[in-house]
Amino acid sequence: MTLLEIEDVHVEYKPRGRAPVRAVSGVSVTVEAGQVVGLVGESGCGKSSLARVAVGLAPPSAGAVRFAGAPVTPLGWRRRAATEVGLQMVFQNPYASLNPRRTVGEQLRDGLPVAVTDPGRRVVELLDRVGLPAATAARYPHQFSGGQRQRIAIARALAPEPRMIIADEPVTALDASSQAQVVNLLVELVHELDMGMLFISHDLALVHEIADVTAVMYLGRIVETAPTRELWRAPRHPYTRALIDAVPRISAEPRLPKTLAGEVPDPSNAPAGCRFRPRCAHAFDACHTQPPTVDLGEGRTAACWLTDPTVAPAAAVAGGGA
Repeated sequence: MTLLEIEDVHVEYKPRGRAPVRAVSGVSVTVEAGQVVGLVGESGCGKSSLARVAVGLAPPSAGAVRFAGAPVTPLGWRRRAATEVGLQMVFQNPYASLNPRRTVGEQLRDGLPVAVTDPGRRVVELLDRVGLPAATAARYPHQFSGGQRQRIAIARALAPEPRMIIADEPVTALDASSQAQVVNLLVELVHELDMGMLFISHDLALVHEIADVTAVMYLGRIVETAPTRELWRAPRHPYTRALIDAVPRISAEPRLPKTLAGEVPDPSNAPAGCRFRPRCAHAFDACHTQPPTVDLGEGRTAACWLTDPTVAPAAAVAGGGA
């Protein structure tokens, strides 16, 4: 069953006195029940902007977002509709996403369904589900470590019994040990509760370990989507290959990971044609025109002229095209 449908979503910001910033340009992603979909890309490529639109914290400039087949209504001053409470989010920074003036128990009770007859008991169950003792409910967020706070944030997201979770860089602010614990917890919950999860990260190695499907995003666009194992085995877009090559590996021969030259361009002045063209070692004449997203079969897509057999890179430019 498809839980989340992001269809041709655009997100544009209009700063005063500056050119519009096109953070997201026509992105489509779907998440099924019991599935983890990883969304990866460098910082500044539009992942968090897409997450805010997907969960309804901001409206899209164009396109549509549907949860369980119904449109997601951007949040306003009114209470969210009961049909949309099943779509929840775990934010990047647990230090900012929890209210420091209220106890953990009070914050968890806020999200409980009205039909719950014993809120206190349900709070204890939620804390136990994320590996925290019952006494946690009477304490305040500042009394916990970063990893514990993120567990509390996950418990809060689970309070309304969601069917879909969007996790936006949920472990970036944590140490390595806490990262592993939180990620394992999220994956276990997805499988146990048959939820869907859109896991957003710049860490491709982490996504490789937990995601069923991976979507690679560059400068506001999805450049490749594939089952995760297939993506690693045979990436079809140069940007995906560059991200994989940049992942450190343990080997008998000491070597440094490859680095991707250049920086993500300013989204208010994106390159014409393929947006990755200025940094691509395989760029050629056709790359000055935006490539279509090609369906490669078996759940794979790629937005690169090199995936189109009718286009020959006869005029390839060594080191990329400017």
